[in-house]
Amino acid sequence: MQNQLIEPSLVDEIISKVSLAIGTEKVNLQEALGKTLAEDIHADRDFPPFNRVAMDGIGIHDSMLNPNGNTFLVEGVQAAGAPQLTLKENTNCIEVMTGSMLPEGANVVIPYEWTEKQGDKITVSDFKHAEFMTNIHQQGVDQKKGDVILSKGQQITSAEIGVLATVGYDQVEVIAAPKIAVIATGDELVAVNEVPKDYQIRMSNCYSLQATLKDNGCQSDIYHLVDEYDLLKTKIENLSNEYDILVFSGGVSKGKFDYLPKVFDELGIVKQFHGVKQRPGKPFWFGITKDEKAVFALPGNPVSTFLCSNRYLLPWLTHQLKNNQDNLPTKAYLDVDYSFKKPLTYFLQVKTYFDETGRLMAQPVTGGGSGDLSNLTSANAFLELPADQDNFEKGQQLPIWFYKK
Repeated sequence: MQNQLIEPSLVDEIISKVSLAIGTEKVNLQEALGKTLAEDIHADRDFPPFNRVAMDGIGIHDSMLNPNGNTFLVEGVQAAGAPQLTLKENTNCIEVMTGSMLPEGANVVIPYEWTEKQGDKITVSDFKHAEFMTNIHQQGVDQKKGDVILSKGQQITSAEIGVLATVGYDQVEVIAAPKIAVIATGDELVAVNEVPKDYQIRMSNCYSLQATLKDNGCQSDIYHLVDEYDLLKTKIENLSNEYDILVFSGGVSKGKFDYLPKVFDELGIVKQFHGVKQRPGKPFWFGITKDEKAVFALPGNPVSTFLCSNRYLLPWLTHQLKNNQDNLPTKAYLDVDYSFKKPLTYFLQVKTYFDETGRLMAQPVTGGGSGDLSNLTSANAFLELPADQDNFEKGQQLPIWFYKK
C-alpha cells in the first residue's frame, strides 16, 4: 500500500484480516479468570443431582394436604450433606433443611413459617397453595448429565469459575495467552527510577501500554531500544522470533532517527499501512512478519500511543482471544458545540456522564495536545469526530471509545 493516510475504518479492516496464531493451554481453576475457554464443558451429572429441598421445613406426602390443616409425627431430620432418609408413614413427616435431599416417600415441603411444633409433633394450620413438589428443586431441571453448560470461546468470569468448580474442573483448557513485547524506542528515555537530565524524560508509554494490556487480561514484557540502527535491527529480529505480538512506541514519524520503518522493511516485516487520517496518532504503522505475526508501531507522543492502543490494538486483540468483552464503541451525545477544521478524524478527549433523561453525555476535556499525558487522567474516553465535518453541534451523537469507566 502506498505511503498515504488511510481512514480509521480502513485500519480496522486491514488489522481484522490478521489472525493471532496461538494455541491452547491447561491452567489451574484459580488462574482461569478472564481467559477464554478452548473446550466445551459438559455436566458430569444432573443439576441439581437430586430432588433438592429449597426451604427449611417439613417433608410430607401430598396425600396429606388438607385445607383444614394436619398434625404430623416427626420421624427424623434430613440434614444437608446427609444420606437420604425414607418417610415410613404417609401420615408422618421428616424435618428437612435447605439443600438437603428430599426424603424418599415425601413429595411436598412445607416451610417452618406455616407450622407450629409441640414436642415430637408438628401442626400445619394452613397449607396455603402447597401442592405436589412445592418448594423442591427437582433433579435435572437445570441441566441433564452430558449437557453442554459452558461453550468453547466463552470468556471465564467469576460465574463460570463457579460452574467449573461445580462440575469438577480443577484444570481447564483455555486459549493460550499471547506473548507480547512492549518496546519503547528513543535515546531521550530513561528508566522510571532514574533522574532525567534536562534533555531526557522517563519512560511512561510502555508502562501505560503494559497496564492497558493487563487490564484486558494480557501479560507483556517491556523493552527499551536506543536509536542505533544496527542494534535496533538485531534486537527486533530476536524479539520477533520470541514474541507473538510486537507493540512499539515511538520511532515511526519523520525524524532523522525514526529508523523503525526502514528496519522493518529490511527484516521482511511487510507494511500494511503507515499513516492514518486522524489526530492524534497520525504516524501509526502496522505490519506483518514473515510468519504472520502482528507488529503495531504506535507514535511516541503519549496521547497518540494511548489512543491507538485503545482504538485499534485492544479491539483486535480481544476479538482474537474471543473475549466477549470486545472493546467496541458505543455512542454518546456531545454536550457543547465543538469545531475541528482539519480534514482528519479527531479523537476528542471527553469525560462522560448521564443527563437527567439518562442519555450518555460527553464533555470535552481540553489539554496540551498529544504530549499531554496527565490530561488523560481527567478524561475517560475518546469521542470520534469524523473527518467529513468541521462543526459538531451540541446534542450530536458520535462513537465513543472508553478507556476508563
